[in-house]
Amino acid sequence: MTARAPTVAFSGIECLDIDVQVQIGNGLPAFTIVGLPDKAVGESRERVRAAFNALGLALPPKRITVNLAPADIVKEGSHFDVPIALGLLGAMGVVPPDEIAGYLSLGELGLDGRIAAVAGVLPAAITANAGGRGLICPHAQGSEAAWAGDLEILAAPSLLALINHFKGTQVLGRPGIMLEDDGEDSAALPDLRDIRGQEGAKRALEIAAAGGHHLLMTGPPGSGKSMLAARLPGLLPPLSAAEALEVSLIHSVAGQLPEGRLLRRRPYRDPHHSASTASLVGGGSRARPGEISLAHGGVLFLDELPEFQRGALEALRQPLETGWVSVARANAHVRYPARVQLVAAMNPCRCGHLDDPMLACSRVPKCAQEYQAKISGPLFDRIDLNVDVPAVRAADLALPPPAEGSREVAARVGAARALQAERYRPSGLRVNAEVDGERLIAAAAPDAPGQALLVEAAERLRLSARGYHRVLRVARTLADLDGGGGVRRIHIAEALSYRRSLPSRGR
Repeated sequence: MTARAPTVAFSGIECLDIDVQVQIGNGLPAFTIVGLPDKAVGESRERVRAAFNALGLALPPKRITVNLAPADIVKEGSHFDVPIALGLLGAMGVVPPDEIAGYLSLGELGLDGRIAAVAGVLPAAITANAGGRGLICPHAQGSEAAWAGDLEILAAPSLLALINHFKGTQVLGRPGIMLEDDGEDSAALPDLRDIRGQEGAKRALEIAAAGGHHLLMTGPPGSGKSMLAARLPGLLPPLSAAEALEVSLIHSVAGQLPEGRLLRRRPYRDPHHSASTASLVGGGSRARPGEISLAHGGVLFLDELPEFQRGALEALRQPLETGWVSVARANAHVRYPARVQLVAAMNPCRCGHLDDPMLACSRVPKCAQEYQAKISGPLFDRIDLNVDVPAVRAADLALPPPAEGSREVAARVGAARALQAERYRPSGLRVNAEVDGERLIAAAAPDAPGQALLVEAAERLRLSARGYHRVLRVARTLADLDGGGGVRRIHIAEALSYRRSLPSRGR
């Protein structure tokens, strides 16, 4: 007796069709899983056996062979439990084999037969919908699957509920969609009004938000660098429908999607400086997405930038330029989206008080040069905005709250981004930071005085070609914040003020 239960394997955020074929034949009693299963899939045998015992079902004393086809793809994860169990139930005649073949299924079985949540339900649901099939998934993730469109979804709490559904003694209703403003998404974001002083840093934050530019803040401990970074998401517009789906797919594959909801706010990730290269860019035995992919469409904040491992920082260079990260393994090559807005913060030196003679250590300025040298020139060249964040004075703390908060700044950012969206609509680009080549030259061509200033500054500062173009991008954003006219000398001048060597280097 044979039966099949379709499921998927994951390659990045893409799904690969896997056919779970179950055969019960004559021979010595055995339960074998073939088709390049990893350890988690191999252990499905015991979970399925225990779940059947909990339901009062005994496996037939025959030779049971489970083939995961195609056999040349490594199968990883515990989500193969449910399709293997359904294939067995079909081969045993407990459920109709032709019915389960019309569903794509995934889920992890508990020893009592309950179906636990797994990663990747949203991309699996999209694949099922595109193939004209239904989806069988854990009950807790039914609302997540419902975002994939108009497909039949069986969100089952247990294997027994699935059996009863196919036998007609129980009906599993279609789960509803949970609106994005439910639960945690209604929480308020930090407001710029909380920050006293630091007007220069706030201006740089607004420019970064308007054009999607990378930002580096340098200042002593306690100057408010982390507070400023935490307020950037409140200045950014919500994700569009297409962006929300793509971002949610990544978080679903990583098993970090909030239950039943798509992400509508831009992600904000702030890994600790002890993070490994694999945790930042992705990798591990299953090539999982890293922090830069989990921050796709949002903000990646790296506090204490020089304290990160040198190899981890260098691994960020290519994704920051291309918007993609490739994780290469001997048996797989996985790509994840990684178009992020990098915001970094650092002290000017190890002690953090380079500009304060009363607090600075005895090795100034050499300690600053050694500390800042941990950041390579090519990585630093990819940062559009560099801003000093001075120590906050007591007089600043005594000031009343600023009249302008995140709401007012976000309105200007939204207007500037609307200009960019209209300008780049035919190309599919969204913000100035993504523009390159002839399109950048056409969009950000400065007037004659501005061009003369840019050429002179590029020669004096020895800007690379990348640095030259990044100045143009920032100047284009400044012009958009001024209403969207042409790039003028004043915009070039301000953009150049953010384009300089590492703060304090050479002092």
